[in-house]
Amino acid sequence: MTLKTGSVPYLVGRPLDWGLEQTTGIQYQQAVPSSLVAGLRESRLDLALVSSIELFRRPGYSYIHGLGVGSRGAVDSVQVFLRCPIDKVKRIALDPSSRAAATLVRVLLADRPQGPPEYIEVPAGEDPREVDADAWLRIGDQALHECWLEELEHWNPAQAWTQQTKLPFVFAVWLVRDKAATQALLPQFYKAAEQGSAAIEEIAEQGAAALGLPLEPLRHYLIEQCTFQPGAPMTASLELFGKHAQALRLGSEPLPQHPLSMGGAPAPSDARRVSCPD
Repeated sequence: MTLKTGSVPYLVGRPLDWGLEQTTGIQYQQAVPSSLVAGLRESRLDLALVSSIELFRRPGYSYIHGLGVGSRGAVDSVQVFLRCPIDKVKRIALDPSSRAAATLVRVLLADRPQGPPEYIEVPAGEDPREVDADAWLRIGDQALHECWLEELEHWNPAQAWTQQTKLPFVFAVWLVRDKAATQALLPQFYKAAEQGSAAIEEIAEQGAAALGLPLEPLRHYLIEQCTFQPGAPMTASLELFGKHAQALRLGSEPLPQHPLSMGGAPAPSDARRVSCPD
């Protein structure tokens, strides 16, 4: 059996999928998160590294315990770029690539005294920066360009989440549609994460060269801002995010109670794991 596996075409995915394209039994492909979600829903993929909000939008999913793309506060690859201060923003154009980031922004700005802003859903392939709006949500490598090279004014939703909740935010998880097939190859995903952690310097150097980004900010982003094995806070963060999404009718399903794991063993160790207060 071949496990049809999808991952994101962003640098941030490499510490989790390192070497999977060469793994026997795994058919690997890359696409933006929204396309990967479509692949799961249409049974063209068995599992994929996708926006965490999808966990709460369809029944029958599971996810791999302890692995994901998370933040420990501000993360430079998810930004709301501003044409005016965030408390004066009336219209936000949403990057179509990530549904988790778009939902997070809606959650954080839902209770503003002046009311939430208007959100403009930008069609796939179009640039949210080109929309007539006070701000635009950008994710991924392009967000790093606009943040570091253009030094645009921005508001960081992951930082706001952690300030409010004292928890990391989990942007993406290995979301599983075919549980039996994934369980059979589960060790390969933990192995990929361990290998990715060991190769983090190489990943940063390759990313800097390929994307035309400065190496030191990229190293800081991958090593200090991001977490790829969030550990125990992962469940608490996902549960809280799901509850907020359900309150806004942006999700309907509870967090799956029995994620896939290595025989009930804890998630792999990570020296950069988030430590959050109770």
